[in-house]
Amino acid sequence: MRYLLSSLALFLLSTSLSAQVRLGIKAGLTTTNLEVAQLSVPDGSGMQSRRLDIDEAKLGIQGGLVLQIPLGEKWIIQPELLFNSNEVEFGVEDFTGGAAIETIKSEKYQYVDLPLLFHYRLGPLRATAGPVGHLFVNSTSELTDFANYKERYEQLTYGYLVGGGLDIWNLMIDVRYEGNFTKFGDHFRFNGEQYTFDEEPARLIVTIGLLFGK
Repeated sequence: MRYLLSSLALFLLSTSLSAQVRLGIKAGLTTTNLEVAQLSVPDGSGMQSRRLDIDEAKLGIQGGLVLQIPLGEKWIIQPELLFNSNEVEFGVEDFTGGAAIETIKSEKYQYVDLPLLFHYRLGPLRATAGPVGHLFVNSTSELTDFANYKERYEQLTYGYLVGGGLDIWNLMIDVRYEGNFTKFGDHFRFNGEQYTFDEEPARLIVTIGLLFGK
């Protein structure tokens, strides 16, 4: 990971010597699509102790830096460094006391996203695609109220982005779809065992940005 970041930093430093390279800032909102089945968690004896469902995936925020590196008239390479914050609320049924007790528990996640995007320019429009890395920063969870719950996040996970953009003067307006290669909830640990929901999370991302220079 350090080698990857160092190589990326050296690459960006060397390309920034070109007058055509442009630095920018951007910010926007994200919506997370989590159409997943309920997650059933057994206790140590194999009996069902809890059932988790997605109650609501709230709007997230995203913002950071972009660097546009032209490759001829049509192509652009655009690495980005973005901070993300998201929140998900879970509906929890707890059977450990005999009768089912329903509660709402929330988790908040913060990541640094590292997209490396390729744009194809069509006049003021851009078609966009590329990989993205998610570097885990921090989380706060009300699920830790349960004594047998632990978190274990992967420090770096991967996904992909596809979408399009519109350039108006120095303004950038982008709409992107993000898919991921890890299932949602892969950080869940109950009674020492890993549990995940049945699908990979997907997001719709809408941002507006400002490029500096000509």
